[in-house]
Amino acid sequence: MSETDRGDLRTRIVDGAAQLLREHGPAAVTTRGVAEAAGVQPPAIYRLFGDKDGLLDAVAEHVMTTYVTAKAAQVEAASADDVDPVADLRAGWDRQIDFGVTNPTLFRLLSDPDRVRPSPAAQQGREVLAARIRRVAATGRLRVSEQRAVAVFQAAGIGAIHVLLATPPDRRDPGLADSMFEAVLREVLTDAPATADAGPMAATVAFRAVAPQLDVLTPGEQHLLGELLDRAVEALAAGQP
Repeated sequence: MSETDRGDLRTRIVDGAAQLLREHGPAAVTTRGVAEAAGVQPPAIYRLFGDKDGLLDAVAEHVMTTYVTAKAAQVEAASADDVDPVADLRAGWDRQIDFGVTNPTLFRLLSDPDRVRPSPAAQQGREVLAARIRRVAATGRLRVSEQRAVAVFQAAGIGAIHVLLATPPDRRDPGLADSMFEAVLREVLTDAPATADAGPMAATVAFRAVAPQLDVLTPGEQHLLGELLDRAVEALAAGQP
């Protein structure tokens, strides 16, 4: 079997397993069920994925890659169209909440730490969120470091989805996700773009966000500047003068 044929077979199996997972849950992702959905013999699954866990890992990576690629395109479009960074951040939040609530089985699979840590697609997803946060930082609105803002948004989003999924649909609070988003904004944003009155943190974070664009500096100078600004942000976050 050629590498192309092997890749095509792998794609058919992953697509079939993903469809079963979406429509019927993990219990439906059996070797026989996936083989029937993909039109292959069961031994092919074992040869390509080893076991069911290996297949689920492949399905999670496939779904996450597809989803994250779409998110990355949305961020690029928002930047090109000069969409308000906070509005773009809100749009990304809404899509993430909607994806998690409407795809509960996939969400639980994709939020499994043992699958997320080694996942290239999960890392790419974090980078997409970081890109959205960086656009906000560049406007001087961020009162915390970019890394802290990314972590807070991730924690809040995952937590909100878990709470909604743990609640019967007819008892879910329709405003919960909105309230969480507003609470996170209050935690990480200043009231206005960085000025002398906004304090050194917002100005330093904003400068850190745009520093990589200073082409007049050599790569070494950019690296040094980035390190110095990172140290300044950490010190300000710790309450040091």
